[in-house]
Amino acid sequence: MLSFNLLVTICLIYVMILFFVAFLAERRAKQGNLSFFTSPITYTLSISVYCTAWTYYGAVGSAARNGLEFITIYLGPTLVFIGWWWLLRKLVRIGNTQRITSIADLISARYGKSTTLAVIITILSVVGTTPYIALQLQSLTLSFSVFSNEAASIDAASSPIQTALWAAVGLAVFTIIFGTRNLDANERHHGVVTAIALEAIVKLVALLAVGIFVVWGVGEGPSDILSRIQPSLNQTQDIFTPRWVTLVFLSATAVICLPRMFQVIVVENSDEKHLATASWAFPLYLFLMSLFVLPIAIAGLDMLPTGSNPDLFVLTIPLSQNQDALATLAFLGGFSSATSMVIVASIALSTMVSNHIVLPLWLRLTLRRSPTSEDVRTLLLRSRRISIAAILGLGFLYYQFTSGTGSLAAIGLIAFLGVAQILPALLGGLFWESSTRKGALYGIICGFIIWAYTSFLPSFDGNFILSESALTNGPFGVGFLRPSALFFVNIDDPLVHAVVWSLGINALAFIFGSLTTQPRPIERVQAGQFIHVFDRAQSSRTLTRQTTSEELHILSQRILGHETTREIFTRASREQRHLPGRLPDPTDEFIGQLEREFSGSVGAATAHAMIGQIASGDIISVEDLIAVADETAQIMEYSARLQAQSTELEKTAEQLRRANLQLRELSEQKDAFLSQVSHELRTPMTSIRSFAEILRDDKNIDDDQLSHFSSIIHDESIRLTYLLDEILDLSFLEHGRVQLNVKKVSLGSIIERAKNSTQTIRQQSNAVIKIEPQFLVLELETDADRLSQVFINLISNAIKHSGQTQPEIRFNCKVQEHSLLIEVADNGSGISSENAELIFQKFAKLSTEQSAGSAGLGLPISREIVRNLGGKLLYVGNNPGAVFHIILPKTTSDSTLGTDSIEVAE
Repeated sequence: MLSFNLLVTICLIYVMILFFVAFLAERRAKQGNLSFFTSPITYTLSISVYCTAWTYYGAVGSAARNGLEFITIYLGPTLVFIGWWWLLRKLVRIGNTQRITSIADLISARYGKSTTLAVIITILSVVGTTPYIALQLQSLTLSFSVFSNEAASIDAASSPIQTALWAAVGLAVFTIIFGTRNLDANERHHGVVTAIALEAIVKLVALLAVGIFVVWGVGEGPSDILSRIQPSLNQTQDIFTPRWVTLVFLSATAVICLPRMFQVIVVENSDEKHLATASWAFPLYLFLMSLFVLPIAIAGLDMLPTGSNPDLFVLTIPLSQNQDALATLAFLGGFSSATSMVIVASIALSTMVSNHIVLPLWLRLTLRRSPTSEDVRTLLLRSRRISIAAILGLGFLYYQFTSGTGSLAAIGLIAFLGVAQILPALLGGLFWESSTRKGALYGIICGFIIWAYTSFLPSFDGNFILSESALTNGPFGVGFLRPSALFFVNIDDPLVHAVVWSLGINALAFIFGSLTTQPRPIERVQAGQFIHVFDRAQSSRTLTRQTTSEELHILSQRILGHETTREIFTRASREQRHLPGRLPDPTDEFIGQLEREFSGSVGAATAHAMIGQIASGDIISVEDLIAVADETAQIMEYSARLQAQSTELEKTAEQLRRANLQLRELSEQKDAFLSQVSHELRTPMTSIRSFAEILRDDKNIDDDQLSHFSSIIHDESIRLTYLLDEILDLSFLEHGRVQLNVKKVSLGSIIERAKNSTQTIRQQSNAVIKIEPQFLVLELETDADRLSQVFINLISNAIKHSGQTQPEIRFNCKVQEHSLLIEVADNGSGISSENAELIFQKFAKLSTEQSAGSAGLGLPISREIVRNLGGKLLYVGNNPGAVFHIILPKTTSDSTLGTDSIEVAE
C-alpha cells in the first residue's frame, strides 16, 4: 500500500514532468518551431480541460446515485461541437478580429466597450468559478485521503485542510510561472497548453485503464458487469425529464461561457480551421471518457461496502483488489483533471481581473498624470500574478467554509449555473443588433442575484449569510422568499428551480432593458462588427484628439514592450512612406490600429479608455468620449433622415435601371444562343433530309450510291448526336449537376489517356507531346475521365490551329502551396488579341477550315469541367503559341521536381 509521503513524491515527480514539458514547449515556441503547438490535435486536447475532477470522479458518483443522468454532462458539449460549431466559429473570428482576451472583454467590447459591464462579468466569473476551484481541491484531498486511510497513516501532514492548502499553493506557483510570462493574451501560452494536452492524455488513459480492469479483470466481460446492475441504475423513465433537459442545457452553456473554456477555445485558438477537427475529435474524446463510467459505478456498488463514497470508486476499486500501480495511475488521472482546470481557469480569471478591475482603478488614480508615467506592463504582470494567488485562495476558503460537503457533481452544477448568467447577453450581442449595454447590465445583475440567492448561498448549508432558518422558512420568516420555493413556486428539483428563476428573470430583464433603451453610437458600430463579422471589415477610428507620436510610442512600450512597439511603429512608418527612423504620424487609422493592439494586452474597454486619455490635451474618460459622440449624433440625426429619403429614392431608381439593363442583356444572350444552336443543328439536319429525299424519290440508285448516301446520313446523325450531347453536357456542367468519379490517379496516366485518344490526329500531323518526366508521378484526387477530356480538347485545338509542319505541345507543372498548376503550351502562332475574348464563348470558331466538323464547344466544356473539379482554366497569352493554365486543388505527394524536359515516347 502506498504511503502518503510516497504519494506526495509521485505527485512532485509528475509536476516536475509537467514543468519540463511546459518549459520545453516555451523554448521551442520562442525558436519559432510551432508546428506541434498549433496543431488541431493539441488544440482539441486542450479543450478537454472541460473534463475536470467532476467528470473524472463525479461522473461515476453521479451514475451510482442517479443512473444515466451522468450522460447529460457529456451530451451538452457534444451537441454544441457537432450542431453549434458555427457559433464557436463566430466567437473565434470575433476574438481574432477584435483581439479579445476573455469572455468579459468580448461582452464589454460588444456593448460599447463598457468598463462597468466588464467589471460585473469579471466579478460574476470569479464568484461563479470559486465553487469549481473548491471542487478540484476537494477531489484532490479526497483522493489523498483514500490512500491515507488505506495505509492507516493519517497524520497532521495529510489532513484535508493542509492537503488542500498545499495543493492550492503548488497550483498557484505553476500557473504564475507559465501563465504570466507574456502580457499579450493573444501570445498563446504554449507551455501551459502543451502541459494541459499531456494531462488530457493521462486522464483519458487512466480512466480507460480502470474501466478495462473493472470489465475484464474484476468481471468476466461486459455481460457479467451488466448482469450486476442495480434496478436504481437502469431507470430510463428519468431520461428527458425537466432535470435531464436542464442538465444538458447547463453543460452546453458551460462549454461556451466558462472562462476557462473561452480561454482554450477562443483565446488560445491559432487557426479557425482547427474547430473543424475539434467538432468531431472532442465529442470522440468525451465518448471515451464516458465509456466505462457506468461499469465502474456498477462494480463499485456491487463490490465495495455499503456507505462507500461513489465519487471515489475510480480509486477504491483498484485498491480493494490490491492493484497499487493501477490505483496510482487513476490517482494521477484525477490529479491531472483537477490541476488542468485550476491552471486554465486561474489564467483566464487573472486576465479578467487585471484588465477590467486593477488597470481601470489605476487609470482613475492617475488621472492627473499621463499614463505613460508608469510602467503599465509591470503593473499588469504583477496584478495577474497576485490575482492567481487570490483566486486560488478564494477557492480554498470556499472549500474550508463548506468543509468539503456535498457531492462533486452538485458543486459543479452550482458553478455551471453561475457562469450561465452570461448567456443571454452573449447570444443577444451576437445576433440581436438592438440589444443594448443597459439591457445586458439589467439581465446579468438580476440573474446573478437570483443565482446567488437560490443556488450559491444555500450551498453553504446555513453557514454563510443565509441561516438554516432562512433557508427553511425564508428570511425573517417570509415564506414566499424561501430560496427553494421562490414566490411559492414549488419545483421539486432545486437545480431546475434555480435555473428557471435565474435565467428566466435574466432573459426578461435583458430584453426589457434593450427594448426600453437606445444603443449608443459606439454600440451600433460594435454591433455591426460582431453580428456581421464574416462580411464586414473593421471600421476605423472616427474621433482623434491632440497627441504626439512620441507619447503614443512611450505608452506602447509600457504596454507591449520595446520589440513589439518597434515592429508596429516601423511598419506604420513604412506604410506612411516616411524615411527610416521617423515615427509615424498619429492619424485616425494609426491610433485605431494601436488601440486594437492594446486590446490584446489590457482588454478592449481599458485600451479604449487609455487611448482616449492620452489622445486628449485634457483629462477625458470613455464616458466623455461617448457623450461627445452622442451629442454629435443627435445634431446630425435630423439632417441625416432628410438626406436618407432622397438617397433611398435615388438608389431605388438606380437599381431599377440596372435590373432593366440586366434583363436586356439576358434577352440578347438568349437570342444569340438560340440562333447559334439553330445554325449548328440546321446543317446536319439539312444534309440528312436532302439525302433521305434522294433515297426516297430516286428509284434508279445503284448499290454504291446507296451505300455512299447512307454513310453520309449515318455520319451526319452521329455529328448531330454528338452536338446534342455536348450541349447537354455543357448544361449539366454549368448547373453543377454532373456526377464526378473522383479517385486518386497519377498525372502521367491521365496524359497517357489523352495521348491515346488523339493518336490518329497526332500521327496525321506529325505532332509531338513533351512533358517533364518527374511530373508523371504526381498524384491527385480528381475525375480522370473528365480531366483527360480537357487535355484532349487542348491537344486537338493546338494541333488544328498550330500551322506548323511538326506541332509541339508542352506540358509543365508547378506545385504551389495549396494548388497544382498545369501549363499546356504549343509552338503555333498563338491567338490574336481580338480572338482571345472569344475562345471560351459557346460555338466560337477561330477559323472555318481547321474547325470543320466542330461545334465550338470544346473550350467552354473544358472550362466548366475544371470549375466542377474545383479549379480554373485560364488562357494566359502566347509564348509563342497559345498558353493555357489549369489550376487544380493540391493533392500531390512529395516529389523532387526536375527541370530537364524530354520527349514522350510515341
